[in-house]
Amino acid sequence: MIRSLNIALLLLAATCVPAPAAQVLVEAESFSQHGGWELDTQFIEIMGSPYLLAHGIGRPVEDATTEVELPATGTYRVYVRTKDWVARWKAPGQPGRFQLLIDGKPLAETFGTKGAEWFWHDGGTIEIKQKKIKLALHDLTGFDGRCDGIYFTTELDAGPPPNEGKILPGWRRKLLGLEEKPTEKKGYDLVVIGGGYSGMGAAISASRMGCKVALIQNRPVLGGNGSSEVRVWAMGLIRRGNFPRIGEIVEEFADKATKSPGREEEFGDEKKEQLVRAEENIDLFLNHHAYQVEMDGKRIAGVYAFDTVTSEHKKFIGKYYVDGTGHGTIGELAGADYDVFEGVKMGMSNMWRWDESDKPVAFPKTPWALALEMKDFPYPRDNHGQWFWESGFNKDSIKDLEAIRDWNLRAVYGAFNAMKNGDGAAKHPNAYLSWVAFIGGPRESRRLMGDVILSQDDVVSKKQYRDGCVPSTWTIDLHYPKEQYALKFPENPFISKAVHDGRVDRTYGYPVPYRCFYSRNIPNLFMAGRCISVTHEALGTVRVMKTCGMMGEVVGKAASICVKEECDPRDVYEKHWDEMVKLLELPGKARRKTVHQSIDIPANVSPASPTGPPSGLDPAKLEGIVIDDHEAQRTGSWTGGDGLKGYVGSRYMYAAGGSGASMRFGFAVKKAGEYDIRLAYQPHENRASNVTVIVETASGVKKTITVNMKKEPPLKDGFISLGKFKLGEGETAAVELTTKGANGYVHADAVQVVPAE
Repeated sequence: MIRSLNIALLLLAATCVPAPAAQVLVEAESFSQHGGWELDTQFIEIMGSPYLLAHGIGRPVEDATTEVELPATGTYRVYVRTKDWVARWKAPGQPGRFQLLIDGKPLAETFGTKGAEWFWHDGGTIEIKQKKIKLALHDLTGFDGRCDGIYFTTELDAGPPPNEGKILPGWRRKLLGLEEKPTEKKGYDLVVIGGGYSGMGAAISASRMGCKVALIQNRPVLGGNGSSEVRVWAMGLIRRGNFPRIGEIVEEFADKATKSPGREEEFGDEKKEQLVRAEENIDLFLNHHAYQVEMDGKRIAGVYAFDTVTSEHKKFIGKYYVDGTGHGTIGELAGADYDVFEGVKMGMSNMWRWDESDKPVAFPKTPWALALEMKDFPYPRDNHGQWFWESGFNKDSIKDLEAIRDWNLRAVYGAFNAMKNGDGAAKHPNAYLSWVAFIGGPRESRRLMGDVILSQDDVVSKKQYRDGCVPSTWTIDLHYPKEQYALKFPENPFISKAVHDGRVDRTYGYPVPYRCFYSRNIPNLFMAGRCISVTHEALGTVRVMKTCGMMGEVVGKAASICVKEECDPRDVYEKHWDEMVKLLELPGKARRKTVHQSIDIPANVSPASPTGPPSGLDPAKLEGIVIDDHEAQRTGSWTGGDGLKGYVGSRYMYAAGGSGASMRFGFAVKKAGEYDIRLAYQPHENRASNVTVIVETASGVKKTITVNMKKEPPLKDGFISLGKFKLGEGETAAVELTTKGANGYVHADAVQVVPAE
């Protein structure tokens, strides 16, 4: 009897054991259809995850949708990780409102309406009658609602899941069914993190020199600030200075935008991807975010990244690594020495564009945006909100990055509200926002320290380093808040000004040393881009995209030497610099399959010159002997220019009349004969009408000619004949321009020597 009772009690107890709680996490980025929602990966270090953003610039976007199978039917509590993105400023209104639809029906709770920080917004309970359900994120405003994830639980009173900002914490991996051990991707000579100009340059350069490369980029497109997502046109002159072949790879993928911000199609996102995928030695990983570094002593042993769509995490194992993240993220994770400027830093821009319809277009009022009148911002002429829509000068450029971006959005929407609904409404009835960058263009954060820390004084004094190799031609261009627009919002001005130190050599460029491109304390870490080893001031010249791309080219070549010689980046300078020089002199399209094979050089390479590729008439394509101004002997002060089109080579030069400056073009002919000696110039009203030009030959002929440089040159390609001269075989001669007595500027471009007809 007792035994039967015990069995009965056991059976009763067994029937009373509660079923395990059902828990399901749905990452918003893993929705099968994103609709009009954008994948935002900029702030993963801050809030722990990518998220979907309803960036409709005032027009609700199409639903993001997916299907989910829950483990059981029943009652679930639903949480949505989100925020009210203007709540941190206690701004009126809730612009980021959206609904979660389950099988077409919205939950009673509207999301994006609470919380100044990311949190799990309780959506209440719902009865699930079929395990397979359809989810939809339904935007209500078009003003940047955001969703990180959706959590279903049958533990109705257990509270929300963890809200930690750690990337891929254990609870997320468990609920997503991810393996604790990451997928290993190994066998790489070089792992490049960051797919902007610097990362692309490094990956392509290393690949062509025989390295097996992994290129990791956390966006769906390559190019960084030079992609269609940000639309900053590529600046910085290339192919010049000590190694004029450097920049040829950049030239293959650089955009040709005519304005900044340019048009989407001008940035060639597909072209960039095709170029990278055509390299057999590169494995490209788009939508992968690197978040952790594994160390073996002081060396990097692996970099962990996760797929920002599927959340699968991977470990990339290489011999050497390149930090091309801009923020110096890999260096910081590895314990590399770095610096962050403590003063007024350069900020981040979110550029924008508006256009005109053929009929009136409404724009919603934006009480939550910055309260602006037309006088509070520079009018966006040519329909462009340009680079100077910039903020974050006194903010933490990493931790405050999302707030900086959101402040920029509030400024843009506030300005357009003034144009549409405020004191500018009468002049803009047909105006509409056609594009606003939700991906910001940052300029300054961490700088990783190398064996040389380049300074402003180094650049302007032209301090020569033995390893100077990347020509920086941009001025030292530092940004500060623009005073007249900072009055209303002094805590975070959103319009900047550029302060230039123009003492940078714009023709040859200042050669940035290779020792700025590797870490001084992490032996197998390179860096390229705006996180290289420079001071805050020197960053003002090296940070532009084509210059950053050339850094990548140099790093890629150095990596191939490291692989071949089994040495570290520092050893390239200390032990193998002669070999490095040979690689720096190679055309960009030279290649080899492995580092141990011979290098193939294509036959049809373009000419290289210390002054850069010709932006004007190509001297090599002109008749006879052509002596360009950069080959001439100069005395006194001459200024380079390229504003008057039709010049020969990459520029012309000019000097003030009476300044004492002179320029002498020397040459020699191979064959004896009569030659027409010609001078090229571009006319202008401020040029002298009485320029003295002297032609001298080794045989003793000397002729003085007066040239009126206000008038159009009479001959083809902008030349004027100085006369015909008989010259012997190998005889030398010269043409000299002098400013003595000139009543305006003297213009010096080129001299041409052709057989006389």
